[in-house]
Amino acid sequence: MAIVTLLTDSGESDHYVAAIKAKIISVNPGIRIEDISHKIGPSDIGHAAFVLRSVFRDFPKGTVHLVGVDACGNRGDVPIALQLEDHFFVGCDNGLFGLITEKSHQQLAELNTISPIQTTFPERDIFAPAAAKLASGMSITNLGRPMPAFKRMIDRQVKATKKQIVGTVVRVDETGNLITNIPKDVFDLLSANKGYTIQFGGEKFRKIQTHYNQSEQGECCIVFNSLGLLEIGIYKGNASQLLGLEYDSVVNITFDEP
Repeated sequence: MAIVTLLTDSGESDHYVAAIKAKIISVNPGIRIEDISHKIGPSDIGHAAFVLRSVFRDFPKGTVHLVGVDACGNRGDVPIALQLEDHFFVGCDNGLFGLITEKSHQQLAELNTISPIQTTFPERDIFAPAAAKLASGMSITNLGRPMPAFKRMIDRQVKATKKQIVGTVVRVDETGNLITNIPKDVFDLLSANKGYTIQFGGEKFRKIQTHYNQSEQGECCIVFNSLGLLEIGIYKGNASQLLGLEYDSVVNITFDEP
């Protein structure tokens, strides 16, 4: 069954998401629609990219991902459809898609170039028909004008040396857990046969747990989460509030001298 996922900043109190879905099933009633999230902050492409990057590979290859975040973009941004890692994406060329993978695109086309329309609701009027047609088997090359490249932005990078890793908080989740951009494979490589100190704010820790419940209620716990990223939490509490950390806060790991 063809799958179209939806990721938007439309919220859930208005008609927008329903209208997008209605347009998709009007093209092909057999399409299965899966909601990723509609609670992305308005035009927050950083959050949207984090969510999409975290989950799109869990769907079958060939899935179409409609992204309606900052859907109109800035002046000069255009609607696009592209294929990345054997998945299809439809949305605005506002830099978001360049944050979900470093791999090159397989196909890319500018939408709304065949019988172009003017609209204040591109998610319904441009993205949804294109996503439905892709999910129904139409080629990207039949949807619009080929493009050589799409917009890429520079994401926050981890700085890693033999002495330390410097990362940042890239997401504060709904429960206040602090997800960093420090990957487990980098930590494992640099920490082999070494002690280490994890520092953030005024706190220092020398242990990483494998599960939150290895801490007592109200205590700080540090784990590598299911994404393979270092995560800081308070067991049954809100780490962001209690530790005073937020998006972009710095997290350091310093390795002991041998």
